[in-house]
Amino acid sequence: MGIFGALTTSVAGLRAESYALENISGNIANSQTTAFKRIDTSFLDLIPETGPTQQKAGSVTSASRSTNTVQGDVQAASVSTYMAINGSGFFVVQKPGNFTDNAPIFDGVENYTRRGDFTLNKDGYLVNGAGYYLEGIPIDPTTGNLVGSAPQVLKFKNDFLPAQATSKVEYRANLASYPLTTKHDVSIPGSELLKPADFSAGNDPTVAGTGKVIGSDVQTFIDESIAGGAVTAYDVSGAPVNLQFRWAKTDSASLGAGHTDTWNMFYQVDPNATGTDTAWQNVGINFTFGANGQPNPPVASVTLTGATVNGVALGNPVVNFSSGGLTQYADANGNVQVNQIQQDGFPAGSLQSVSISNNGRVVGNYSNGRNLDLAEITLATFNGPDFLKRKDGGAFEATDESGQALFGNGGTIVGSSLEGSNTDIADEFTKLIVTQQAYSANTKVITTSNQMVQDLLNVLR
Repeated sequence: MGIFGALTTSVAGLRAESYALENISGNIANSQTTAFKRIDTSFLDLIPETGPTQQKAGSVTSASRSTNTVQGDVQAASVSTYMAINGSGFFVVQKPGNFTDNAPIFDGVENYTRRGDFTLNKDGYLVNGAGYYLEGIPIDPTTGNLVGSAPQVLKFKNDFLPAQATSKVEYRANLASYPLTTKHDVSIPGSELLKPADFSAGNDPTVAGTGKVIGSDVQTFIDESIAGGAVTAYDVSGAPVNLQFRWAKTDSASLGAGHTDTWNMFYQVDPNATGTDTAWQNVGINFTFGANGQPNPPVASVTLTGATVNGVALGNPVVNFSSGGLTQYADANGNVQVNQIQQDGFPAGSLQSVSISNNGRVVGNYSNGRNLDLAEITLATFNGPDFLKRKDGGAFEATDESGQALFGNGGTIVGSSLEGSNTDIADEFTKLIVTQQAYSANTKVITTSNQMVQDLLNVLR
């Protein structure tokens, strides 16, 4: 390499440093861009063909080096539909090819991004700040099962969630071994018990299966029983009704041999019953308890066959007591300590908003208070993520070098958060100084080479 070779090499150096400067400027400009992945610059030496004793330093060229696998800082955000990926992976997205009647038309080409600033637009799509539409796998809100296995563009309609009738009631409670009913008198044995003789002739409320309390006996029943809690239940159309329970102790082991601690459970049929109308219905089971306060025999559940409350038909809801859920221990308050009473029905409701959970699901928030999973967000990974082709808006597309998208091995999704740019301003300014100095040095080589050429021309004069 002669003087002119030094000139061309210096020009190549200027080009390489200019290329590096362009990458640095782009990194600095995008230091606040959501999930931006900086571009580093690699310098490659070009060695000319020479003999083994005349090897030269050669020229230089530059190339980009992606940092798609370097994660930016994850920061909390106040928008419930924002999300970030902690670990590897990309959101699967599409961008509409065109619009017809303001509706997006997709061409089926999938892109990938880590930009998670998604918000719900007027048409029910989750769209990020760069205009890309999120893909995922829908979930049937009534069954909770995934609908299919391939990701698709998600759209959430403002439809009504159908009502669900109450089919089971989870009930856990402790019955005071000595109930403090209105008619109890500690000086009178058995005064705390419900006495069939106090009720109208032919209307024994303790008869298993058919026992009931008629309207004219309601006050007597209230005086000889204790409240067992209430829960709002729903019929098939979503109509609400107040399902109330009461407990009455019908026998006590304290009365001597041949007696056991026995209880009957009732639910209210008609709060306005009069005369011979049914006001309270016996559930049809004698609950007996041993000296240890445990049911003997155990009762796992009871079915309220043909239950109708205040004119609302509830069908055949099941009251589940679970193992150890119903006990009879001493309680100074003398009442029923209800530890759990909840049911599985709900009225119809419309979709009000959506949010992202930390298990990577889109959760719909309905006007009836229900929060249901609507879709599962799919993350794509690649064998060669740094070989993805970059597109505008922080998106990428697969290439032969990156390989095709793989699903199921991505990181975790963090809801209400955003990933920041992985650009380090301090590092970029350091590289900027080094690049500037290297560029200046190359110009100095050109100046020196030019001076040497001038000296050579002067020799020939």
